[in-house]
Amino acid sequence: MSRIIKDDAIVDDAWSVFRLGEGESAATVALPEQPALLPLALWQARKEEIIGAGAPIGVWLASSEGVEAIAADLPHFALVALDFPKFTDGRAYSSARLLRERYAYRGEVRAIGDVLRDQLFFMKRCGFNAFALREGKDIDAALSGFSDFSERYQNAVDVPLPLFRRRSA
Repeated sequence: MSRIIKDDAIVDDAWSVFRLGEGESAATVALPEQPALLPLALWQARKEEIIGAGAPIGVWLASSEGVEAIAADLPHFALVALDFPKFTDGRAYSSARLLRERYAYRGEVRAIGDVLRDQLFFMKRCGFNAFALREGKDIDAALSGFSDFSERYQNAVDVPLPLFRRRSA
């Protein structure tokens, strides 16, 4: 079983990321039996069947897919994962903020893909609360990424008021 960081602690992860193979169709591929993060295409093609199975549902979005595509379905999801195909692609930061602020999603928002220790502090500020580090990275050492900075000047999902407002209160 793999391990992830969730809510500032290292935990075992029962979920796997389900990816369609070459030549596979979302409409016909066999659904996984274990907890799996399903790609958006699979969710959209077989929503009723997946809901009917009665198992917890997780979905993952590629960086090119907007959260607007799942906004109406958010109550069905135990977690939403946002993929970082490479660490320089930051579109998922905006998606996490939209999930938390615009759509008031309170479930797990997980970063998957090319996730590195140096990004964790900023990902958390945008609304991520779970992190699947890139394979080969030291998850124990990555925990210290949340304490890289002692103060937060700007407002964000994790601290809604900027520093000057917090000091004047």
